This record gives sequence, structure tokens and C-alpha cells, in this order.
Amino acid sequence: MTVSDIREQICRHGASLLRRGLTFGSTGNISARLDDGWLMTPTNVALDCLDPARLARFDADGCHIDGDPPTKEQMLHFAFYRERQTARAVVHLHATHSVAVSCLEGIDPVDVLPPLTAYYLMRVGRLPLVPYFPPGDPKLAAAVGERASRHLAMLLANHGPVVAGSSLDTAIHAIEELEETARLFLMLRGHAVRCLTAAQVDEIRQRFPVT
Repeated sequence: MTVSDIREQICRHGASLLRRGLTFGSTGNISARLDDGWLMTPTNVALDCLDPARLARFDADGCHIDGDPPTKEQMLHFAFYRERQTARAVVHLHATHSVAVSCLEGIDPVDVLPPLTAYYLMRVGRLPLVPYFPPGDPKLAAAVGERASRHLAMLLANHGPVVAGSSLDTAIHAIEELEETARLFLMLRGHAVRCLTAAQVDEIRQRFPVT
């Protein structure tokens, strides 16, 4: 895939995410690893208004060399890339149901969502809760970096989900699955829920390891 193809892919996915209500306004950001650096969505631009030619470009040292000013969450993305050499893309959204879960008291900070479906386990795996820090704060990036080698998806407290993937398509599919599972989790609150058993969870994780 050429750099031009990756630029177009970022913009196409960005528009789809916003138009389907998975983020809103100018929230959310997407990045992709290149052979010699990274592409990242600009700051204060809605994901359905991206211009492929104006995406922020970074060199191999992480220096901004071209395009519009990058998202303020750039350190969040680089924290993943430093710890996961297989990561080719990172997606961060303010998806409504995921954000709602991130604001709840009493959720498990080690693994926020229960094993409701096999596809959630296959695409997301375990989902830790990252403590709250303001957007763009270096401490937030550090907290993500501490967990990135063990988890490809995280939920930022009172903020939203961030997911890395071996491709942009993979990252998008994972964050969509996370948001849908968060929606199911909220719908089922107050009901008796039949989650997958420990044996079923182990089988899925052995057959479909999340890496």
C-alpha cells in the first residue's frame, strides 16, 4: 500500500466513523505507521472533513515535518507505537457508550467489560482502565505506555477508548467491537446476564489470541 493509499484510507475511515456516530465534532484521531514515519489526523478537524494531502506527517524520529498541526493526542499514539512494534495504526474516539462506561463507579480497572461475546474477546481482549489525566497530558501517554505492551485496547477514564492494530482496518474493527460491547453492557445493567464461562473464555483466547 502506498502512502497515498494510506492517506485516503485514513480519511475514508474517519468519515465513516463520524457519520455513524462513533465520535462527534472534532473529537477522535487516527494515525498510521509508515516505513519512514507516521501519518496522523490534524487537530480541530472533524473526521469527516479530512483532506488526505493535509494530514500531519512525522519522520522516523517523531518530528512533525509536513501537513497541518497534529492532534494534541499525538503522544498517546506514539506511546503505543514505542511499545508495540507490530502496531500499524492507532485509533482514539469519544464513542458515547464507551465514554459512559469509563465514567462509571465500580468497574474493574484490570478488565473493564465482561466477556459478553466471543467477538469482543477475539478483537479486543482484556480492556484495562487508564486513570484520568487531561487530554494531551504527558502523564496520560505514560500511563498508556505502561500498558501498551500487554494490551492493544484501553479505556481512558472519563475520556474514551484507544486501540492499536496490525492494520488500520484491524484497529477500526476492534474499536467498533469495543463500542458495541459497551452499549450491550449498559443495556444489560440491572438484568441477570449470562456471560461466557471461564472455560469458554480460555478456549477463545487460545484459538484467537489478541496480539
